Amino acid sequence: MTRATQTILERALRLKPVERAELIDELFHSFDKGRNEKIDVLWTEEAESRLNAYDAGKISADSAEAVFERINKAKKRF
Repeated sequence: MTRATQTILERALRLKPVERAELIDELFHSFDKGRNEKIDVLWTEEAESRLNAYDAGKISADSAEAVFERINKAKKRF
């Protein structure tokens, strides 16, 4: 890893979990030049459906921090 890359990584690791997830998503999609618009539309519909269900009280949500905490605990078991 270059010095510049290491510096970027160190700064990225200081971000909040949600911000790191957003960064990961952007970096991941930077490899996919020809994103499939149908998939994007389907995911948008799914997200809107989940948001509507949440707003209607049909489902609950956990904070991003709680989700990442569970992920980190699970990783330690392996």
